[in-house]
Order: sequence, then C-alpha cells, then structure tokens
Amino acid sequence: MSVIRQLFTRNMLICVFSGFSSGLPLYLLFNLLPAWLRSEHVDLKTIGLFALIQFPYTWKFIWSPLLDRYALPMLGRRRGWMALTQLGLLAVIANMGGFSPASQLSTIAWCATLLAVLGATQDIVLDAYRRELLSDPELGLGNAVHVNAYRVAGLVPGSLSLILADFLPWSTVFIITALFMLPGIAMTLSIAEPHLAIAPRTLREAVIEPFREFINRQGSRSAMFILFFLLFYKLGDSLCTSLATPFYLDMGFSKTDIGLIAKNAGLWPAVIGGMLGGLWMVKIGINRALWLFGVVQIVAIFGFAWLASIGHHAEINALARMQLALVIGLEALGVGLGTVAFVAFIARTTHPAYTATQFALFTSLMAMPRTFANAATGWLVESMGWSGFFLLCAVFAIPGMLLLFKVAPWNEVQTIPEAVH
Repeated sequence: MSVIRQLFTRNMLICVFSGFSSGLPLYLLFNLLPAWLRSEHVDLKTIGLFALIQFPYTWKFIWSPLLDRYALPMLGRRRGWMALTQLGLLAVIANMGGFSPASQLSTIAWCATLLAVLGATQDIVLDAYRRELLSDPELGLGNAVHVNAYRVAGLVPGSLSLILADFLPWSTVFIITALFMLPGIAMTLSIAEPHLAIAPRTLREAVIEPFREFINRQGSRSAMFILFFLLFYKLGDSLCTSLATPFYLDMGFSKTDIGLIAKNAGLWPAVIGGMLGGLWMVKIGINRALWLFGVVQIVAIFGFAWLASIGHHAEINALARMQLALVIGLEALGVGLGTVAFVAFIARTTHPAYTATQFALFTSLMAMPRTFANAATGWLVESMGWSGFFLLCAVFAIPGMLLLFKVAPWNEVQTIPEAVH
C-alpha cells in the first residue's frame, strides 16, 4: 500500500483522535495554565515551580504495569482505562477555572496535579493501544499522524482559549476547553479492543518482565546509552518552550496576538514538519532522521535568542508580528520533525508484548529533564535574561546529539522487535 493510501485508513484516523486527546491536557498545563496565572499577576518563579506539577508524566511508568495487568469491568483492558481517564479529564478541566489564582493557588495546584495524573495515565494506555494497533510498516507514519494531532490539540488551550480569555471569564474558558475531550471519548466508545499480546498473568510479571526483556534484548551497556539518549535528546527544545507564553507576554504581545500569531504560525509548520518527517523516515530511516531533525531543532532555538535580543515592544506593529511568526514557525518546524523521529524511535525500541510499561518508561525518561529543569527556568530567566536563557537551551541540546553515535549510527538499520502472542 502506498504512503498516501495509508494516510486514509481507519488506523490512521484512530491515531488522529488519540493524538488530539493526548495533547490537550499537556498543552493546557504548558500554555493555558501559565497564561492564566501570569494574567492574574502570579510571579514567574511561582509559575516556573508549577512545572513540577507535570511530575506524573515523568513517573508514569511506576503505575503503568497496573494498566498492563488489570482490566476494568467494562470496555476491555485498553478501552476501559481510556474511557475512565478521559471522563476524569473532562470533569477536572471544566472545574479548574472556577478557582481564583489570587486566593486559591494551592487548590489550583492540586487540581493541576490531578489533571497531570489523569493525563499521564491516559498517555500510558493510548501509547499502548497505538503500539498494539499498528503493524510494523505503519509505525513511522502512524506515530507521525499521532504527533501531528498532538500538536493540533495545542491550538485549543494555546490559541482558541487565549483568545476567548480576552472576552469571557476564565471559568467559561476552561469549560469550553474541557469540551474538546469529547471527540476522544467518542473514539474510545467506537473502536475495538486490540488483541496483539497476551496480558501478564500476575502483577509481578507485569512489573519485572518489561525491564528484563529490554535489558536482555539490548544488552546492559546499550540499554544504558538508550536511556540516557531518551533523557537528553529533547532537553534543549523542551527548556526553550517551557516558558514560551510568559516570554511572549513579556515581549509586549497580547494574549490575542499570541493566540492568532504565535500559535497559528507554530501549528502549520509543526504539522507540515511532522508529516514530512513521517514521509522522509520511509526513505531515510529513523536513525538518519534523528540526526537531521536534531540539527534543525538546535538551529531553531537560536531564533528565540534573536527575538529576545530585540527586546520588549512598546508598540506591536506588523514587523513585530512578522518576526514572531518567523521565529515560532522555524522552531515549530524543528519540533515537528524532531518529535516524529523521536517517538518513532521509542516505538521501535518498545516490545509489543510489554507496550504499556516500556512505552511509559521511555516517554517518562523523555519528560524527566523537562519536569525538573523547567522548575528552575523562572530563576534562570531572571538571572540570565531571556537571551542568555535561550543560548543555554541550545547548549543543553548538544549531549543528546552526541549520544546518537551510540544509539542511532547514521548507516545502521535496526529492526523492530516481533510481538509475542
């Protein structure tokens, strides 16, 4: 089947809905929550500390064996957990905006923590479902579609919700944002349960075997290099975008400017980059894609440093909006390319028999530097300034590239592990 025909299959459509549902909660924590707190005059240091609320995305592998081992009474092992987490996300998001950042900041922190737990748990089961759904030839393209839909989901809390916030109360904005979980719920109710691998017979087997299989398959030394690579490949890019919305506000752009210019300028280059990345990986392979797209990511970070060097705009004119659109578009292109290759690498490294636990472990390692380092970004910006901060982000991107010599050599072709039935 041609690549174009594969784009219009039921499996790819499922990847669209799964990516959108997965991206909405995380982008809410990344974009809408900081913008809400900043607009209510919460200081940058406190907003930076709110990055620690994303902790569940870092440690989700701890409870992922439970999702491999146990099935809820209704809908099956994968779909039951999908429905439970999606309904919980709908309820939490809808209620979060009813609290006041001025007097109920701790309550908001607890709500955001619950949101992160539900979002991370949803990611565990969606990643497992997608890995079990897609055949080996579909992995690259399917993950590209998933990542694109993930990015499109960011348009809701990062653009639409910000625009609405200029005209509606925050409580109404959060309710509207929550309603975008409904397509994912509809998908969960309409799809079939996958039957690729047999569920672990005991909780002990669900916890131990995924780690044992990974180390035995890769060897302890290669496994260690892979784990370090997962930690560092996206570190610079993640730091660069961690305080993106407060950065735009500090540069003088309004919330509407951010919604209409920054997010839209970032969306389509990311989508185009993601789709090109998926198509190019068919031709050049995952290893070479990681090299090429990683370089694009580093180059794109320098655009933010340049924009910061221009400084605060007393008046936002057409030139300022064009500069913002150019920088965000370049960075989004790099993210779209790099993320597609990175997620495809994770999928290739995951064994189909232990999808939930291994996928959760690998994506947790991907999120770990972001969670810990992003908590200090407020202090870094205040001590170094925005320009110095973005240059530091570029430096942090280098270790992940160097590890490619070990985990993804340019001329090496790796195979995907076969499923155990």
